[in-house]
Amino acid sequence: QVHLVESGGRLVQAGEDLRLSCAPSGTSISYNAMGWYRQEPGKDREFVVGISWNSVSSVYADSVKGRFFISKDISANRLYLQMNNLKPEDTAVYFCNVGDYYAGKYRHGDSWGQGTQVTISS
Repeated sequence: QVHLVESGGRLVQAGEDLRLSCAPSGTSISYNAMGWYRQEPGKDREFVVGISWNSVSSVYADSVKGRFFISKDISANRLYLQMNNLKPEDTAVYFCNVGDYYAGKYRHGDSWGQGTQVTISS
């Protein structure tokens, strides 16, 4: 059984940087593709970024390209999302996910944590 715990979200001002962490249990990130999604109240969960199992490939939503960067720390079994130059439209609850990466596309699995709130003030 896969459990996911996201952390690091907080209130920041536009233009600031923030790093989110994901601590999975029940699986090793070294063998799995993983990704980040986000969700605003009343809206569907939105794809942000996915990374292949070996970190060779990644794919980003157009809205975050050049600003957000995904990475894995294999020894610590942690997934990170570095978010730079944050904008008000980045405000959302952020979720990590274990899924599949194939042909340049990330496909999420069915396990979700409780997420971490990121709020960017104007």
